[in-house]
Amino acid sequence: MIAGSTSDAQRIVITGVGLTAPNANSLADFRAALLAGKSGVRSYEIRYVGATLAGVCDFEETRYQTRKEVRRGTRAGSIGVYSANEAIRDAGLEWDTMDRSRVGVYLGVTEHGNVETENEIYELTQFDYDVKYWSHHHNPRTVANNPAGEVSLNLGITGPHYTIGAACAAGNAGLIQGAQMLLLGDCDVALAGGVSESVRTFGIFASFKSQGALAEHVDPHKASRPFDTGRNGIVVSEGGCIYVLERLERAKARGAKIYGEIVGYAMNSDASDFVMPNAQRQTECMNLALRRAGMSASDVDIVSTHATSTPSGDVQESLAVRNVFQACNGKAPCVNNTKSFIGHTMGAAGALELAGNLPAFDDGVCHATINVDELDPECQVPNLVTNEPRETRGVEVILNNSFGMLGTNSALIVKKY
Repeated sequence: MIAGSTSDAQRIVITGVGLTAPNANSLADFRAALLAGKSGVRSYEIRYVGATLAGVCDFEETRYQTRKEVRRGTRAGSIGVYSANEAIRDAGLEWDTMDRSRVGVYLGVTEHGNVETENEIYELTQFDYDVKYWSHHHNPRTVANNPAGEVSLNLGITGPHYTIGAACAAGNAGLIQGAQMLLLGDCDVALAGGVSESVRTFGIFASFKSQGALAEHVDPHKASRPFDTGRNGIVVSEGGCIYVLERLERAKARGAKIYGEIVGYAMNSDASDFVMPNAQRQTECMNLALRRAGMSASDVDIVSTHATSTPSGDVQESLAVRNVFQACNGKAPCVNNTKSFIGHTMGAAGALELAGNLPAFDDGVCHATINVDELDPECQVPNLVTNEPRETRGVEVILNNSFGMLGTNSALIVKKY
């Protein structure tokens, strides 16, 4: 975490990954879908808004929960429970003998509680607004810590749990928080990442539609098209990705497989607009993450972009990427985008997008940005990988961008171990 540090107690590694995305329910299947160009966006109907498009997950909710637990909890909670259990299995943790007071749960969220409140109000309209029909489960479902709390309940974790609200930078923020808590000695294992249930709330669709920022296309698979001249907005999606993070000394001691090492991160704020991104602040965020990692721009092999398929947002990030990487003297990294496959998974976006690129450490392939039929000249960036995966000479460093409303920016750097 600290540039030049060689202490295994100060190095944070990824030892497990669990996820559900609109096009896959495991890391292996997710990677295969990205390399095959498989979209997870489909036609969708949402109350009041009507016919639209969305990325919807199809995972086995009752693999780790009873039907009663699913009914009592939230969709975000179920996504979190599934992803956390999958991550623990993937990491090979001996869960039955774990000291669960030394496990922390740190999950990024964008929206939470909207779904449950909207549903309860709708139900009241069917009963002349008689509040005796209001669910007594409403309060625990809508508290901001709910998704992390459902994970802790399901897994018997007695260490700290909470969510991190950082708009659409929340997935990265969850990983950063988990790494920081490990460095502070607050826990020995961090379950960190992000979750989203956004497709269940009509408010998100209605708001983007009123802004003219909700994607439309006759072919759902082509609706999410970052950097393309025909892009016209965001595809709202749900999903989750949770990582097992550990200090390197512990991972080595138990012989864990290691996906990569978190070597740098940064978060900053635009302080300029509610929704319009600020390329200069994004540039500063990436440069700060690189400095903290003790790296230069030419050390990066893949840049995973945040680009949401909005006209102005994609242009601003493209400018920021050019600012950071255009002077790499022929060593510019490959640049790609995962939202083109799955839409915008909001609080899970940063975590899922990193997961889609992690296997590149082993196979050396940069997955593409699909649906780029005509590149917007204002979105020209060095080495943008479009439509087909690209073989590289080897991937050692990934920089993962994730930005959000009210000007919250994040950049996370992961290095091959």
